[in-house]
Amino acid sequence: MEVENINVEEFLPAKKTVKLKNVKRRAVSESGDGMEVEEHNGIQGKAKHSRSRPKKKRNTEPNESKVNMRKIPVPAHRYTPLKENWLKIFTPIVEHLLLQVRFNTKTRNVEIKVGPETKDIANLQKAADFVKAFIYGFDVDDALALLRLDDLFVESFEIKDVKTLQGDHLGRAIGRLAGKAGRTKFTIENVTKTRIVLADSKIHILGSYQNIALARRAICNLIMGSPPSKVYGNLRNVANRVAERF
Repeated sequence: MEVENINVEEFLPAKKTVKLKNVKRRAVSESGDGMEVEEHNGIQGKAKHSRSRPKKKRNTEPNESKVNMRKIPVPAHRYTPLKENWLKIFTPIVEHLLLQVRFNTKTRNVEIKVGPETKDIANLQKAADFVKAFIYGFDVDDALALLRLDDLFVESFEIKDVKTLQGDHLGRAIGRLAGKAGRTKFTIENVTKTRIVLADSKIHILGSYQNIALARRAICNLIMGSPPSKVYGNLRNVANRVAERF
C-alpha cells in the first residue's frame, strides 16, 4: 500500500504579513546625493530639516520693566476731560516728581515711567494714584492733594456691595446719595472733609483713612434707606466728637 507524505504546513493557520508603517527609505537623486525621505502608510513626505531659530532678545532696560512703569487705562467718557486738563496733569508729574509721562493713543493708556532724573521711586506710585483719581472723576485740584500729602487715599465700592438693588430701587438709592441739587453729597463732603464722586452705581471717596470711614458709614446708611435728616444728625455728632479729640 502506498503511503503519501502529509505536509504539516497545510494544517497550520496562515501567517499574517507584517506591514511596517514607518519606514525610512534612502532616496538617491540623479546627481547621486542622498536624502532621507520618511514614509508613513505608504505616503512619502518631505525630509524634516531641523533648523535652530534664533531667540529674540528682550529689552532688559530698567525703564521698560513693570516695576518702573505704570499704565492707567482711560475710559471713553474721560478722553475729553483728559485732553482739556492735560497740561495741569502733565506739569506736576514732570516738573515736581521728575517722571516721564505720555498718553498712548493706540492702547488708550496713560503711561508713567521712571526717568534718569527721578530721585525717589515712590513718586511713581504717587503719580499713578493722582492720574487714577482724575480718571475716576475727581477735579485736578482735589487729585493734586494726593501728591502733596502722604495720608490720603482713594476708596471705591459699588452700591450692590452694600445692598442688592435693581431697577427703580437702585435709582432711588442714587438719588438719596446725591440729594436735591447735590446737597446731600456736599454736606457729607463738608462734614467729613472728603471728596465724593458718584459714577452711576460706583462710589469713589478721596480723603484720609478716618474721614473715609465716616463718609462710607453715612453713605451706607443712605443706601440702606435711612432718611437724610437722621444721617445728618449722626454725622454732626461724630464730627463734634472728632473735633473734641483734637
